[in-house]
Amino acid sequence: MLEPGDPPTADILPPAGRVHVIGAGPVGLLLTALLQSTKGFSVHLYEKRREYTRTRMVQLASYLVADSVESYCVDYIDGESVTAIFEPPELAEGLAFRQSIPPDLMTLLRAWALGFCPLNTIERSLSDLIDARRSDPVQRTDGAITVEDAMAMLAPGDIVIDCTGSRSLLRDHLVPGTGEAGENTFNIRLEYALVITFLYGQPYDCNEYCKYYKNIENPHYKFIPAVHRTYYDGNISHVTGVVSITAADYEAMPSRFDGQSLRTNFPHVAQAMDRFIAKVQQETHGEILGDLEIIRIPLDLYRARHATSRDRRGSGDHPFARSPVFLAGDSAMGSPYFQSISLGFECAMFLAGLLGRRDLPLGEMLERYELYMYKQWLRVYMRSKMIKHNKDLFECVGDTYALLEKLHIY
Repeated sequence: MLEPGDPPTADILPPAGRVHVIGAGPVGLLLTALLQSTKGFSVHLYEKRREYTRTRMVQLASYLVADSVESYCVDYIDGESVTAIFEPPELAEGLAFRQSIPPDLMTLLRAWALGFCPLNTIERSLSDLIDARRSDPVQRTDGAITVEDAMAMLAPGDIVIDCTGSRSLLRDHLVPGTGEAGENTFNIRLEYALVITFLYGQPYDCNEYCKYYKNIENPHYKFIPAVHRTYYDGNISHVTGVVSITAADYEAMPSRFDGQSLRTNFPHVAQAMDRFIAKVQQETHGEILGDLEIIRIPLDLYRARHATSRDRRGSGDHPFARSPVFLAGDSAMGSPYFQSISLGFECAMFLAGLLGRRDLPLGEMLERYELYMYKQWLRVYMRSKMIKHNKDLFECVGDTYALLEKLHIY
């Protein structure tokens, strides 16, 4: 085993070294907070912008704060998939790492798993926590980083973690011989959708029965709020959901707009939305506060075919042959239906735990992360396809023949 001051070898990382976290979104900030308190790491965080302005509502999945295998697998959609994909020792290892997360960070994670929370609240809280830890300072650099910058700043033995999101900075540079944009990405487009968020002046929850009865008069555009994931702030409910749209709708719409623009330019979608809201108001006697916030997005399910620089090892003097690179968060894979941040946090926890095992041969470390990411892909692929299938069935309820066309028994 190497001693402090020894040069790194091709197989073992030095006992102390630098970790470059590129991207200061929620996953980059979480990884920084996790590695900040890990012995032997000097963390350098590169952030394109330090103003946290994204107000989109998100919720962390309960499995992120699970304290037993049973509670980790409690989800009714993918609980069985988890036990089929992951071996018991793998699940136990993840749960053990959760027990080692510092209390200041775990307290935040538990709060965010209770209900929807503004994304910028999560980012600011993590950033403030990092700055408050005076005994383990993190070096922060503001400004955009290029691929050339990332390569030039590396010394042998440094670690790079790309958290730059769906348009990953380094994803297409991990494998020798690639050059085409997107060559290291496998993508499935599930549908196009509007993500609609609004504030409502009374407590409001929604289950599948609620969704059905409030959409019964909407033949095409159905607003589907997330089940049991309403965020409360006093008597104000933050409601977030999706409306499936056509490819033609998607092309005709701006990327962001409000309720007034929706009613003026896309009245058929607006009528369906207003019918839903009117029924909520009839039941709970509240009012919409402000206007609708609407984002038009393609709902993509994707992954990096290679989540590390494993295939760069031994490839001459390339910087990534000497310094391992890991993709995390949306750089590695992305999923729709409000799952992406939880998936990113889960992978960040695994990666932080893996990097903490500095006696592990580097080749094995890269292999383990690749395998883990592939298993997470299987998990989120099956989960997303099930959610999409259930949504398709839901939209056919009341139309027997259309429903039967969606059912494939054998």
